[in-house]
Amino acid sequence: MKWIFNIFKQKQIETIDPMKKFLIVGLGNIGSEYVNTRHNIGFKVLNHYAKKENIDFQTAKLGEIAQHRIKGRTVFLLKPNTYMNLSGKAIKYWLEKENIPKENLLVITDDLNLSFGTIRIKGKGTDGGHNGLKNTQLLLNSSEYPRYRFGISDEFKKGQQVNYVLGEWSDEEKAKLEERLNISAEIINSFILTGLNETMNLFNGK
Repeated sequence: MKWIFNIFKQKQIETIDPMKKFLIVGLGNIGSEYVNTRHNIGFKVLNHYAKKENIDFQTAKLGEIAQHRIKGRTVFLLKPNTYMNLSGKAIKYWLEKENIPKENLLVITDDLNLSFGTIRIKGKGTDGGHNGLKNTQLLLNSSEYPRYRFGISDEFKKGQQVNYVLGEWSDEEKAKLEERLNISAEIINSFILTGLNETMNLFNGK
């Protein structure tokens, strides 16, 4: 009977409170041609964070996944491999698989409507014309989930939007990017440890 009790006790230990589980998603497109493009800032932020925390991504269903523990919280980093327009498919799958509440989801994406490097963190909102957010909202059947929009500005000529977002950073942007990536890593940890409201108060407009 003692071994049965020990197994039951071990299963209790392994059960993680859903409120202590987080899914941090960086949106982007897979493929070497997209690595350094503005549209892939979500991937870039997660890669930077993973490097700082010394964790590795592994290929998993619908994306690349890295798992992290921080002060009693279990964190999943997700880079969907569905391409931008179907990002919601991967997000929905991993939320459901790991039983993570939507309030513990943070989606990181680029935003043309914000100047370069501008930080905008919100708990809900429209898709703003962003196809990754549009698909996420559709599949989650909700616009009420936290998102971190990273400004990439709109310095393009009429009719050149696609070329601009899928283009690489300018030399001036590259010079400032490291500092913005470091702040982005701080935002992720703040969201996990202190919650959405505190993170918005600390970083919006920073």
